[in-house]
Amino acid sequence: MTSIRPAEIAVRVAIIILTAATAIIHFRQAFLFLIPDILFVLNGLGYLGLLAALYLPIPQLSGYKNIIRFVLIGYTALTIILWFVITGGFGTSIAYIDKVIEAVLIVMLAIEARFERSRG
Repeated sequence: MTSIRPAEIAVRVAIIILTAATAIIHFRQAFLFLIPDILFVLNGLGYLGLLAALYLPIPQLSGYKNIIRFVLIGYTALTIILWFVITGGFGTSIAYIDKVIEAVLIVMLAIEARFERSRG
């Protein structure tokens, strides 16, 4: 077993922070009004669930880390696309910040996938 390089650790930490940040933003948006927006709640839970599946030491999932990573990439991309479809690209400043966070998250996940492929 090879050790994890500092660059890989930095990417993993970035993924955790970015995923947590977008989940928190979605939870915050969910509770802005009197009636919580279930779509925002579910989106935030989806991010946290996929993050947990990716990094928590769950033996049943250990052979599926690459699949989980690509599901998280797709989930994030779908979130961005649906935001544009639903809002037409118009939103609050926090929505634009969140889209940047999500785009960077996709890049970090792709970098991590490359690290995994290079390990063999």
